[in-house]
Amino acid sequence: MAHYLYTLLLRSLRMFYTVARIMLPIMIGVRIAAQLGLVEMAGRFIGPVMAWVGLPPEAGIVWATTALAGIYAGIGSMAALGDTLSLNAAQVSILGSMMLLAHNLPMEQAIVRKAGASFWLTALLRLGCALLYAALLAWLLPAAGLLQEPISLSWLYGQASSTQGGWEGWTDWLLGTAGSLLMTWLIILGLLLALSILEKIGVTRLLTRLLLPLLRFSGLEERVAPTTTVGVLLGLSYGGALIIDESRQQNYSPRTRLLALSWLSLCHSLIEDTLLIMALGANFWVVVAGRIALTLLVVGAMARLTLPGSPLYRRYLTSAGS
Repeated sequence: MAHYLYTLLLRSLRMFYTVARIMLPIMIGVRIAAQLGLVEMAGRFIGPVMAWVGLPPEAGIVWATTALAGIYAGIGSMAALGDTLSLNAAQVSILGSMMLLAHNLPMEQAIVRKAGASFWLTALLRLGCALLYAALLAWLLPAAGLLQEPISLSWLYGQASSTQGGWEGWTDWLLGTAGSLLMTWLIILGLLLALSILEKIGVTRLLTRLLLPLLRFSGLEERVAPTTTVGVLLGLSYGGALIIDESRQQNYSPRTRLLALSWLSLCHSLIEDTLLIMALGANFWVVVAGRIALTLLVVGAMARLTLPGSPLYRRYLTSAGS
């Protein structure tokens, strides 16, 4: 037991070191940008898009950072913005959904491209679905009176709200940032413990069995469904690497790779990333059930539009060697 806990602690510290190297420069950059008035300028630029999905302009900074650098970087920018970012449960769920659907695009879509699908097609698919899903939620949740209670993120940004106090507020900001990073490590440690427990009691295997029929229903070939399931549960890097390896051995068609990688692009790391976003206050049904339903609809439509003999199949997939 002691060895298990020691190993878990070491792993959490290694992961924290990795994500802190991402988060801390982002937090410092956003802090400086806020002092120079650049965050306010960027907010005005992104504001119309954010207003369309029911979010304040500052949320655009969080999503843009997430899309370019990953979820931990987005959380870092959220912490740096402090109490200038005021959200209710619906808005946290909407922003969290956008972060889950479109994050770390340069790296992850490079993996997708290596695995055999278009970088730009899958990147635009993620961005488009994030905006459309967020717009649907922005209309549906307030209309139904759901998730309208305010969410406090003070635990995340600590004393970082001192960004409004001028350059002399850096000492307080640094203390708040240290608290934010400590909380990030505790969340990572909790996630690792939760994932280990889920694995040991068989929940991960149960999720795999439940996901396989959904993947087949969306149009995926049965032979690629198990590989795709790994990526859906654990992450695009894992799933993409497996598809790269499997496609060499089983000669997957371009259509099969496109559908599997589109699934992974829209819905991956269903356990770890989702738990992280839910820790911010996002609703389970919005960020998990809704995202799976969206992916089913989108990939199912793509499967039917790219059936062998269809115009899209003849134009884009036949020439790729299917």
